[in-house]
Amino acid sequence: MMALHLFILAALLVMAATATLNTFMQPRLGKKNPTMTPGTRVSVLIPARNEAGNIAATVRSLLAQTYPDMELLVLDDQSSDGTAAAAAAAAAGDGRFRLLRGEPLPDGWLGKNWACHQLARAASGEALLFTDADVRWQPGALAAVAAEMNRTGADLLSVWPTQQTVSWGERLVVPLMALATLAYLPLPLVHHTPWAAFAAANGQCLVFRRQAYDAIGGHTSVRGSVLEDVTLARLVKSAGLKLRLADGAGLVQCRMYQSWAEVRRGFGKNILAGYGGRVSLLLAAAVFHWLVFVYPWLWLLWGAALPPAGWPVWPLLLVGLGVLLRALTATMTGQRAWDAWLMPLSVGLMTIIAGQALWWQAQGGRQWKGRTV
Repeated sequence: MMALHLFILAALLVMAATATLNTFMQPRLGKKNPTMTPGTRVSVLIPARNEAGNIAATVRSLLAQTYPDMELLVLDDQSSDGTAAAAAAAAAGDGRFRLLRGEPLPDGWLGKNWACHQLARAASGEALLFTDADVRWQPGALAAVAAEMNRTGADLLSVWPTQQTVSWGERLVVPLMALATLAYLPLPLVHHTPWAAFAAANGQCLVFRRQAYDAIGGHTSVRGSVLEDVTLARLVKSAGLKLRLADGAGLVQCRMYQSWAEVRRGFGKNILAGYGGRVSLLLAAAVFHWLVFVYPWLWLLWGAALPPAGWPVWPLLLVGLGVLLRALTATMTGQRAWDAWLMPLSVGLMTIIAGQALWWQAQGGRQWKGRTV
C-alpha cells in the first residue's frame, strides 16, 4: 500500500507544481486599448444553431466594443427557434453586422466546423476570431484580445473565458476544465516547444491570423473532429507557428450550461474524443482520478471511524493537497475556492459523464442540437 500512497503523493505534487508554475506564467487579459497593428481588421465570427436565448446579448456586447476596425458575422446554422431574427434585431441595423444563412451540412462534416468554414470564407478581416453565441464580452474585451495578440505575436491565440456557474452541476464539473489545463499542461511546453502533444485551446475564443489559418487548412482540416479547437492548436504547432493561451480575467465570460442535464450532455459529447477516442484511456483516467481525489477521503473517514487510531497523517496530507490544488486552479480562474472541498463529488459526476459517453459510443453516436456528432 505504501507504493500506492507514494504514487498518489507524487501525482499531487507534480500537478500542484505545474498549476503553481502556470499561475505565475499564464497571461491575463487587461483593460487595454491598443490595436493589434494599425489598420488590422478583426472579423468576429459566431456559428449559431438554436441560440435564440443567447445570441441577442452576445451581439449587443460585441457591437459595444471599443476596437476601431471590426466586423461581426453571425451564421444561422438552420435554426428552428428564431435565432436569425433575434440576432438581426439586436444588431439594430449596425453596418458592422452581417447575418449569414447556413448551407446544408455536407457529408463528413460536423455542424460547428462547417459553420465556421462558411464564416471564414465570408470574413474580410486579417484576424479571424471564432467565438460562441453564449460568450459575453465586457467593454474593451476585444481591444484587450487584440493587444494580447500583438504583444505575443501569436498565430493562434486562445482565450479561456471566465466560466459562470450557477447550478450545482455546473459548479462541480465546469471548473474541472481549468484544473485539467493548469495542472496537467505546463505553459512553457505549450508556448515554447514545437511538440503538438503539448497543445490546448478553447473553442469559445480562438483568434487566428488569416495567413496561419489558411496555412493549416482552416476548418477543412478538422471537418470531422469533435475537439476541433485542440486539433487546430496541434496543427498550428506542427506547422511551426506560434500558439499562445491567455485567461479572460472576467473581460470574456461564458455560462456554458444551465443545468446538470446540460452539463452531462455537453461534456459527454467531448470527453471520449479528449482521450483520442480510446475507451481504455478514458477508463484509466477515471481510475486515476478516483485514486488521487477520492481514495484519500475514504481512507481518512475509515481511519476516523476506528479509534484509537484517530486521523492518520497520510490521508490528511493527501486530502489537503487535493483540496489545495483544486482551490488554486479555481481561484486563478475566478471560480469558487470553497467548492474544492467537494472534489470527490466532482469526480463522481465526471464518472457518470464518462459512462454517458460510453453508452453513446455503444449506440453509434452522440446527439447534440438535433444532430449526431
